[in-house]
This record gives sequence, C-alpha cells and structure tokens, in this order.
Amino acid sequence: MWSAFLGVVALASVVSACTPSVTTVSGTHAPVTVCSGALIFSDDFEEFDLEKWQHENTLAGGGNWEFQYYSNNRTNSFTDDGKLFIRPSLTSDQFGQAFLTSGRLNIEGGAPADRCTNPQWYGCERTGSPLNILNPIKSARIRTVNSFSFRYGKVEVRAKMPAGDWLWPAIWLMPAYNVYGTWPSSGEIDLVESRGNRNMLQNGVHIGTQEAGSTLHYGPYPDLNGWERAHWLRRNSNGYDRNFHRYQLEWTPDFLKFSIDDVELGRVTPGSGGFWEHGGFNSNPNILNPWRYGTKMAPFDQKFYMIINLAVGGTNGFFPDGISNPTPKPWSNNSPTAATDFWNAQAAWLPTWGLNQNEGKDASLQVDYVRIWAL
Repeated sequence: MWSAFLGVVALASVVSACTPSVTTVSGTHAPVTVCSGALIFSDDFEEFDLEKWQHENTLAGGGNWEFQYYSNNRTNSFTDDGKLFIRPSLTSDQFGQAFLTSGRLNIEGGAPADRCTNPQWYGCERTGSPLNILNPIKSARIRTVNSFSFRYGKVEVRAKMPAGDWLWPAIWLMPAYNVYGTWPSSGEIDLVESRGNRNMLQNGVHIGTQEAGSTLHYGPYPDLNGWERAHWLRRNSNGYDRNFHRYQLEWTPDFLKFSIDDVELGRVTPGSGGFWEHGGFNSNPNILNPWRYGTKMAPFDQKFYMIINLAVGGTNGFFPDGISNPTPKPWSNNSPTAATDFWNAQAAWLPTWGLNQNEGKDASLQVDYVRIWAL
C-alpha cells in the first residue's frame, strides 16, 4: 500500500514538473504534451527516417528557374556515419546526355511518395530541346510538412556547407497552412543560405563559401517583400564548407533572433505596428495589411515546418551577374536559355564539385543534427 502511494506521488511530481509552453506543434511526429524547454523534434541521422522527412519531387526549380530536379534517390539524399548528405549529381548519369535535349520527363508517380509535389513552372512534366534542356542536375529537397510543424521555439542545426561552383544550399522554414495568404504573405524563415563557389567576389567581397546568411521574407505580394529589412550576413575567412557550424534560431512571441555558433547574427523585434510597419508597407494606403487581425509577430505567429535542400544556379539574382569567379558565370539572369548555357559550361564548373572524390561529399550539404526545443 505504502509503495503504491509513493508511486502515485512520484508520478504526480513528474507531471507537475511540466511547465506549459507557449510553443505549439502539429504533425505525426509532434509530441502530445509540450513542456517548457523540452526537446520537441530531433534527428541525429543515424538512419534516414522518411517518416520524419518527406521528399519533394519536382522540376519546378524553386520558383527561381534553378537547374536541379528534385527526387527521392539515394544518390542525392542519404545518411552515412550519423550525417545527412544532400548531394548533387548529373541528370545525364541516369538518362543519358541526349535525353536532355530531346527527352520527355514526366515525374508524376502512382505511389503516394512518388507524386509530383509542385506542378507550377512546368514542375511535373517537361520536354527538352537544344535551346531549353531538361534540368541538368539532380538533387534533393526534404521537409517535415507532414511530420512536424511548430510555432515558437529554439532551433539548432549543425551543418557543413557544400563547396562547388553555383551550388546553393539552404536550411529554412515555410508556413504549414498559409494562414495569411500565399507567399510571401504567410512568411518564410531562412535559417541559413550559402553559395558553393570557393573564390567568388562581388565588388571585391567574397560572397561564396565564406559567406552565410539568414533572412525573413514577408509582404502582401511577391513584388512587395520586406526581406531587405530582415537580412543578415556573416563572413568566415575559413569558409563555411571547411567545418561544421551551428545555425540557430530563437523564435518567440516578441522577436526572432538568428545566431551562428552562439554569436548573434541579427534579430527583429517588431513594435506595435508589426511587420507591416517594419517592412515599410504602411506608406501605401491602397493595400490592406494581411496581418491586421494577427499579433505583432504576424505572419511569424503561425506554425512552420522545416526544409533542407541543395539547389543549383537559378535566375533570381542569388548568383548575381557581373561577379568575379575563376571561371566566368556561364549564364545571364535574363537569358531565356540559362540552363542550357550553364550545362554547356560543365567543363568549367563540374571539376569544382569533385563528385568522383570521396563520393562527392565535399559538394554535399552535410547535416549532423536537427534539434528543436519548446520555449
């Protein structure tokens, strides 16, 4: 009787030790109870858990006419020795080089995991031609869209950026439900982005592997995006491709703070006017504030899920025209044949990837762990 009583007391003390958190969660891998300070999502990549991570399957190019084709293939996404690798490869390795200029690629599959995930921008089916070749690179983009979304918390991802010309790694978060409308009205949180070029300069400043950045995207329309007021860069002369670094986000009902290795990179603490005033959108009286019924943190007061991907190239300006690189940038951002121009210059950029050395791991985005805690 006495031992049973002690068991009840012990159980009660454990339950009472859970302090409720302002953090909220959803998804198949979300905890039922969220306690303040608790680890609510993690992956150490001892195995590739495809219940936690769902692959994108699309030719859409991220809305930036990037040059990669995302699919679920162990050439491009795999775990080894407790690390996740997102690795680029050549589409021609699978289909042959002639296929790029004449083949028809329909990536819509019958199994649920093989369905095309983004039909926009000819994302599910394309036909190659000599002027507009099929996506010449294969890569991967994985996300927790079904398994885990959260609002407010602390994020830490230990990762090593890839090296190789025109590689574009990203670890970021997108809104689970687009509560405030389509992009960028419901926001975007970019934990880290970088570029794989080892010696790329813009106006004498290294913007390749020595630069990492964090950004918030928000605004009423794609053409009205306040990202420039929430964008921070840090340079590391050793390069972010040489060692693993910890990329961190603290997201609360009052602010968003980005850090690298515990050193703050930047933060936004909106006032009572929220991101509407922070972005300078209040100067136009003809546009309604999409966040007028949200909190001052809107659109960053809703649940987001995590994305990890490796893109290549693109025409949105992330790789600016006019930069200095040991071999010139092979395409122009206003070229209608950008992917073809890029592919025709493979003798210049492909050796920088080193795909035949150490399984191409230097050209891979490597992730040691992902950890998310409740506030």
